[in-house]
Amino acid sequence: MALDIITSRSLAPLTHGFFTRRGGASSGIFAGLNCGGGSSDLQNAVALNRARVAEAMEVEAENLLTVHQVHSPDVVTVTDPLSDPRPKADAMVTSTPGVALGILTADCQPVLFADIEAGVIGAAHAGWKGAIGGVLEATIAAMSALGARPERITTVIGPCISQRAYEVGPDFFETFLAEDEGYARFFSGGEGDRMHFDLPSFGLHQLREAGVKAEWTGHCTYSDMDRFYSYRRSVHLKEADYGRLISVIRL
Repeated sequence: MALDIITSRSLAPLTHGFFTRRGGASSGIFAGLNCGGGSSDLQNAVALNRARVAEAMEVEAENLLTVHQVHSPDVVTVTDPLSDPRPKADAMVTSTPGVALGILTADCQPVLFADIEAGVIGAAHAGWKGAIGGVLEATIAAMSALGARPERITTVIGPCISQRAYEVGPDFFETFLAEDEGYARFFSGGEGDRMHFDLPSFGLHQLREAGVKAEWTGHCTYSDMDRFYSYRRSVHLKEADYGRLISVIRL
């Protein structure tokens, strides 16, 4: 099966893609293009999947860079392949041609950034912790340090969990209200004390408040098992593990 890659006209002409799970070498619960080395999948299958992604991005496998994601606001500026152990961070920026920045997700937001005029790109992993913690703003700041300007930066949020599938409890809601009571608008009512959180709308808000152009591809990872991995869906199905999607951009 051929690779299935979602792209955005807003990031053209840069080589980029939000890869779905289709077209990979993994099997079982990981069936497809699992690129998560931290999963319990066969590592040779993950390596083959990453090699296919690198080929699609027209870079050598060692130039497809990912970090050790920890739901932080930390950003790494990269110029060369990263050595092991990979740095703990949740975003990368670069102005080096031929370096591909990759973000792994399975419900969290993968966000790709580009200031084409400045020749600066970024990629961020933004779940709720990273988004409320400032990873998106930190990525913009790191790009600005390389010569980008917020008003020229375009950002695209890729496939992530949508509001209708993201049920949360009162403690989660209170965490957001403690930051800003206005964040209540990103929640809708559910059954009992449960609510539904709109992660992509929150991400779009954070990005636009930071002065950059932003859009979401509109794909829900939870709702489409054929195309996407989903951590929350794997929990509901009582599966032992879950695959990770990869989203990539390069100059």
